[in-house]
Amino acid sequence: MTPILLASASPRRRALLESVGFRVEVAPVDVDESAPESLAPDAWAERVARVKAEAIAGRPPLAVAADTVVWLEDGTRLGKPTDPADARAMLMRLQGRQHAVTTGVAVAAHGEVVDTFHVTTKVWMRALSAQDIEAYLRTDEPWDKAGSYAIQGLASVFVDRLDGDYANVVGLPVATLVQRLRCDGRMHTLPWEPTA
Repeated sequence: MTPILLASASPRRRALLESVGFRVEVAPVDVDESAPESLAPDAWAERVARVKAEAIAGRPPLAVAADTVVWLEDGTRLGKPTDPADARAMLMRLQGRQHAVTTGVAVAAHGEVVDTFHVTTKVWMRALSAQDIEAYLRTDEPWDKAGSYAIQGLASVFVDRLDGDYANVVGLPVATLVQRLRCDGRMHTLPWEPTA
């Protein structure tokens, strides 16, 4: 099977694609991920995903790029932490309340971006003690994660519930991606499905 070109170094996104049978070729891109602060979180995530996809659109056959944004009800975005104090502050803002995780996805084929979309999942984090947060900060998990936590890792015990796609919070709404690839005719079967 021809691999999907993934414009990301994220082992989580790669694992999600491989978990449904895709062969994945990783092609990280170095692009300007900034966007106007006035953009809503969903528009921000889609814009950054598009920029990443455009950077590898010329490489055949099918490229996928994504960007994940963690944000509060007032629209405040929480990116990847810059240092322990930043991570601590983010976790303090998230604990005991609801937040949202939006992943923007862009698909490129034949030299151009052919689809962009986003998926949003609501997440409720339980109240955390200072000891909970400090113990978590001593692990390796927070440092390359939007919002300073990994739902698929140790921080799974911090989450009370979620409304929406769990894989989206991990970093890629793979079910929606597959549905869209099938609907536009770019993929007829998954690698493990019999062909007609």
